[in-house]
Amino acid sequence: EVQLVESGGGLVQPGGSLRLSCAASGFTFSRYAMSWVRQAPGKGLEWVSRIVSRGDITRYADSVKGRFTISRDNAKNTLYLQMNSLKPEDTAVYYCAKYASSYYSGEPVYWGQGTQVTVSS
Repeated sequence: EVQLVESGGGLVQPGGSLRLSCAASGFTFSRYAMSWVRQAPGKGLEWVSRIVSRGDITRYADSVKGRFTISRDNAKNTLYLQMNSLKPEDTAVYYCAKYASSYYSGEPVYWGQGTQVTVSS
């Protein structure tokens, strides 16, 4: 059974940093592209970042480019999102998601339960 478990969310002041983790199990993590997606209160899903299976190609939404960094440790079956210079508009539930192949084509096929990030003074 595929499981994706996010952690690392919390309350942080504007300008602060957080690192999200997503522990994957039930599949061969190193073979699949992964993504972070978020949903702000009252809004739809917003893609944040994605990474191919080998970790050498990444993409970012314009809203987070230069502030967020996606990475993965295939030996530890873990996906990360380093978030720096956080803004109140980054407040959302953050989900990690798995694609059906090594490249991020189409939509993710599995999602975690999400972790709340709140940026507020």
